[in-house]
Amino acid sequence: MNSTLAPAPAPDAVPAQTLAQKLVARAAGRSHVVPGEIVTCRVDLAMMHDSGGPRRVKPMLDRLGAKVWDPDKVVVVTDHYVPAYDDESRAIVQIARDWVKSAGVARFHDTEGICHVVVPQKGYLRPGMFAVGGDSHSPTGGAFGAYMFGVGATEMLGVLVTGEIWLKVPHTLRMAWNGRLAPGVSAKDMMLFLCTRFGMDGGQYQAVEYAGPAVQALSMQERMTLSNMTAELGAQAGLVAPDEVTRAWLAGTGAGADGVDTAPWHTDAGAPLLADHAFDAGALAPQVAEPHSPAHGRDAADLRGVAINLAYVGACTGAKLDDLRMAAQVLRGRRVARGVRLLVAPASLQDQQRARDEGVLGALLDAGAELLPTSCGACSGYGAHTFGPDVVAISTTARNFKGRMGSAEARIYLGSPWTVAASAVAGRVADPREMLQ
Repeated sequence: MNSTLAPAPAPDAVPAQTLAQKLVARAAGRSHVVPGEIVTCRVDLAMMHDSGGPRRVKPMLDRLGAKVWDPDKVVVVTDHYVPAYDDESRAIVQIARDWVKSAGVARFHDTEGICHVVVPQKGYLRPGMFAVGGDSHSPTGGAFGAYMFGVGATEMLGVLVTGEIWLKVPHTLRMAWNGRLAPGVSAKDMMLFLCTRFGMDGGQYQAVEYAGPAVQALSMQERMTLSNMTAELGAQAGLVAPDEVTRAWLAGTGAGADGVDTAPWHTDAGAPLLADHAFDAGALAPQVAEPHSPAHGRDAADLRGVAINLAYVGACTGAKLDDLRMAAQVLRGRRVARGVRLLVAPASLQDQQRARDEGVLGALLDAGAELLPTSCGACSGYGAHTFGPDVVAISTTARNFKGRMGSAEARIYLGSPWTVAASAVAGRVADPREMLQ
């Protein structure tokens, strides 16, 4: 892929712009854009997975007799229907494997982990890019200062054929977190708090920008959790201005950070904001969302009487390396409570191997965790480990909608990896700070 991006316009040549406006303007070939206007944008990256990708778009491409506009700008990841265990899943995965060969797509990552984690780990996302993904959690790319959002199969078809997509320039809602998060409090807690505060349509399908000292102090994988769960706010994109943390990540992927200019990609002073909210990160307690919505959040301490029989550390918001480290920090020297199953599904093979090398995975297994495949798994309601009707679970996933992870009778609570691990030890919802002292 050609990672060279057109330069941003000179700051003195345009009115004050938000980060979202700057990213859209570059993709549209414009010096600046205005919220509410409709523009056509060039796509730098199109990401698909096995569930919503080739099996959906291949028949449409065949009917049109069309080819992919630029195979080098397409990434395909198998993560939903793996490991395949029945005829349907085997057929779906095989369609993806066959299609990438016929379409000339070289960036194919087969059973390497969840797309929202694998794509950044391969160094495909860089500040200034404009990208689309065939999944609702595609805003994850915004953690890198890229404008990325989810599209359906029909929109993806248009991108694959033309390399372009139209967009209504978004307004920006700024979420500034001042201070610093306390030990035992994570990006997941920030997002559960925001979902509860603003509701699942609070983002108004606009762009949310996360800012402030507490956000700047987050690791890249924690920023990914913020951007990913922007989907739960009902926004289109979730952005974090790139900085040295971003550059260090890019260098760590092997893609290098040379030639990556983070300076233009920030919101100008005086840029138009639809809303500007400020929060005290130091005052935030660990959060738990009750069934059946991420917007049902409360302080974990308020729910400590709720008994559980399953704890799940998995998904793109809860089983990255940093997440596994959080869980291990609680579980070292402890055991999972009697009558509780702790399931761990690392978000990628790379993170699983690094967790193994660091002793993190060993700590989880020593505590009684069961290791599951690196895939979307129960989060997408697929595979052998979905939740039955008698399950009361606490999970690191982004969503706990009724019936999403198995039986509609299952009761699923959401929390951070720290909170889920602490709850697994206690056998009930627990405030992890009590085990981190």
